[in-house]
Amino acid sequence: MNFIVWLLASMVICNGLPAVGLSTNVTRRPKVVNIGAIFSIKSVIGKAAKVAIDAAIDDVNSHPDILQGTQLKLKLKDSNYSGFMAVVEALLFMEKDTVAIIGPQSSVTAHVISHIANVLQVPLLSFSSTDPTLSPIQFPFFVRTSQNDLYQMAAIAEIIDHYEWREVIAIYEDDDHGRNGIAALGDKLAERRCRITYKARLSPEPTRDEITDVLVKVALRESRILVVHVPGSWGLKVFSVAQYLGMLGSGNVWIATNWLSTVLDTNSPLSQDAMDNIQGVVTLRMYTPDSQLKRRFVSRWSNLTEGKPVGLNAYSLYAYDTVWLLARAINEFFNQGGNISFLNDSLSSQLSGGNLHLDALSVFQGGNLLLDNILKVNMKGVTGDFKFTNDRNLINPAFELINVIGTGYRRFGYWSNHSGLSIAPPETLWEKPPNRSSASQMLHGVVWPGQTTQKPRGWVFPNSGRHLNIGVPHRVSYREFVSVRGPDAITGYCIDVFTAALNLLPYAVPYKLIPFGDGHTNPSGTELVRLITAGVFDAAIGDIAIITNRTKMADFTQPYVESGLVVVAPVWRKNSNAFAFLRPFTRRMWAVTAIFFLLVGTVVWILEHRMNDEFRGPPRRQIVTLLWFSFSTWFFAHRENTVSVLGRIVLIIWLFVVLIINSSYTASLTSILTVQQLTSPIKGIETLVASKDPIGYQQGSFARNYLIDELRIDPSRLVALNSPEECAKALKDGPHKGGVAAMVDDRAYIELFLSTRCEFSIVGREFTKNGWGFAFPRDSPLAVDMSTAILKLSENGDLQRIHDKWLLRRACSYQGAKMEVDRLQLKSFWGLFSICGLACLIALFLYFLKMMRQFSRHYSEESEFQSSRSARIQTFLSFADEKEEEVKSRSKRRQMERVSNRTDDGSNSTSYSIRRDMGEFTSNKNIGTPTGSSEV
Repeated sequence: MNFIVWLLASMVICNGLPAVGLSTNVTRRPKVVNIGAIFSIKSVIGKAAKVAIDAAIDDVNSHPDILQGTQLKLKLKDSNYSGFMAVVEALLFMEKDTVAIIGPQSSVTAHVISHIANVLQVPLLSFSSTDPTLSPIQFPFFVRTSQNDLYQMAAIAEIIDHYEWREVIAIYEDDDHGRNGIAALGDKLAERRCRITYKARLSPEPTRDEITDVLVKVALRESRILVVHVPGSWGLKVFSVAQYLGMLGSGNVWIATNWLSTVLDTNSPLSQDAMDNIQGVVTLRMYTPDSQLKRRFVSRWSNLTEGKPVGLNAYSLYAYDTVWLLARAINEFFNQGGNISFLNDSLSSQLSGGNLHLDALSVFQGGNLLLDNILKVNMKGVTGDFKFTNDRNLINPAFELINVIGTGYRRFGYWSNHSGLSIAPPETLWEKPPNRSSASQMLHGVVWPGQTTQKPRGWVFPNSGRHLNIGVPHRVSYREFVSVRGPDAITGYCIDVFTAALNLLPYAVPYKLIPFGDGHTNPSGTELVRLITAGVFDAAIGDIAIITNRTKMADFTQPYVESGLVVVAPVWRKNSNAFAFLRPFTRRMWAVTAIFFLLVGTVVWILEHRMNDEFRGPPRRQIVTLLWFSFSTWFFAHRENTVSVLGRIVLIIWLFVVLIINSSYTASLTSILTVQQLTSPIKGIETLVASKDPIGYQQGSFARNYLIDELRIDPSRLVALNSPEECAKALKDGPHKGGVAAMVDDRAYIELFLSTRCEFSIVGREFTKNGWGFAFPRDSPLAVDMSTAILKLSENGDLQRIHDKWLLRRACSYQGAKMEVDRLQLKSFWGLFSICGLACLIALFLYFLKMMRQFSRHYSEESEFQSSRSARIQTFLSFADEKEEEVKSRSKRRQMERVSNRTDDGSNSTSYSIRRDMGEFTSNKNIGTPTGSSEV
């Protein structure tokens, strides 16, 4: 009740204290500056911190350059584990012109005193209040001079993620410090897709019976990753009870926050019983890099604690640096003209009376300036570089990872906010770029509870005595997969795979199979999976396809059956006939091939006509030659020789195309004539989508939703079929007799269906890819272990043996037959035809370009005297039909006539030149004209 009254009084103070006048006016450099300290001197943290703070006060006062003659006067108050006393002592400090307070030790108390500090503007410097919710926005005069618990929880989350655990149980003290720390842990775990599955709360100062009750509830849970976030004053009691309950054996993982390392450092050596209770436990310690200052302080510690069995812990180092931080800030405060002055409380009339004496409280006028200097201090202390970030956390947060072994402990790694987990000291990584890759996150080996070095699985089946309620589809058809003959008589391929996988698990899983369905129609697999999310079933096994909407509701194991949707339709044997030789090519392919035979023959005739006598003669002979040459290239039996370069190039390319076409035709025809062919009007799912015929599907299958949602097939076309016999009848009747044109179902069912029904076959390709798996609740660790077991079954051959036991059937009489081979399409050869056509066009272009140049050179004079366009065209056509050698000889003859008709008397040299030209002309004519040819 007194504490509530005191809180109400504090709220009145927080409403604001206006200034009325100065109480004192001290000099700028007073001889003494009063600072306060509040913590529990007898606590694990407090008894070591007192030694460090006293040493720091002596060191500061003996240093002539720090405060330049001013002495720090420490007023230490023992809160004695009481939050109420801590608040009272803080208020007493406010009455005695105290410029700053070191403390409080407890985060819970810090929340209360920080409100008072905000109003009275007295900085609080706490080396042990690590609650991450002590925000500088809400509490501007609170300064944390040690590591924030937010980083400690980030380190724990990364350890859990490193070992691939996913679920955690948190054991914590139910106060502000415990709750806020575990909330921060939950946030950091969520960033790595992990989570806290159970929060075990303990009251402050719990009894052994209360701890026992809480741990018994923890033991009934699945997770065996336990994070303990409690005070060091009674934290070892938790492990004592856990040891009594047998919870520190193999398979358990205990992670304690830095309270345990503090206990080990401060109270070392612990008793043998205490050490036995924490064997294999992992804990964290605030990391302080090695330095000369730290080594000197450590070497002094034994002298400082002479006669006191107090060990040096990380909080002691931060307490020591806190005093130096405050001293440097006060010195800078004086250098900037700061004056230690206080304002009396103007509410004395309202707060007077009684014995609280609230009217004695005063506001520190230089509080803001001192706070600003505290936050700007940049020094090297025994904890390393001491400097604040913009969010008022110390720079370079890091932790050591400690494993308790034997009579001591061993460091197995580090964590830093810069590079995560590592085996190298953090200061060696701070100058390097951050590296958070999985390859760089390394830790040394750990000896876990139970004296094992093998990484614990992290969970066990809960000891609640309850069986897993596993839903099993009560199938009507294809009972080889699941057959329900009674509540305790459920067999089948899927059941055998499940039990074989369970036998490979390193722990027992009690379960009970519960049929799902009415036994008259096949139940919906999606509905069965949904009931897992509703809590009706703990898992579902059977022929459950892994599809998208189901994976949103549950986690699936590794598929133990690879499958997908296929189309099955009636087929019949296709016999050969007199025109089977035409079947390898489609009609369009035949037509284009014939056109190209004629096209290439025509191009070669054009290129060879003016210089090759084999492509000349009467029109009828030339047409016969063209056709013969064109189609004889199919058999490479053409007798005509090509003499032009362009003609040879075109012919070479065409013969290559013919070679490919001929080989493809031969292979396809061989397959058609030698392999038994099956045919069906349904060619695949595309045929069904384009038609209007009814389509069958198995009752309860996801195929219905897929056909409607993905392929946009009208639901009125879909017919539910409940048994293999019903499916066979519907397929035989066909769409015109009340049946279906085809049926869409999972390949696993269809293969079993076709094993004894040879009149049907799978047509087209498999148009979905999925598999069958066992369904478990989201984030269930059992799903992971079962997946591993299924992989083992596949690797050792047991999965195939179970398949052969249930699903191996006699082969169909049509084994070796195949569906009608698709005819060779034009699209398979369009590239070859394009290359050949392009070669023909280029050759014709070059040929006509050459012929135009010859025509313009040999007939230019005649063209000048031809006035009509028709006469010039006729002349060009006559030129194109003439043999090239005849054109050249006529051109030479005309050149001689022009030379002989010149009126110039000429000289001997000219006559000699004419005779020489005539001789060359005669010689060229004899050489160029073939034997037996006649002039035109």
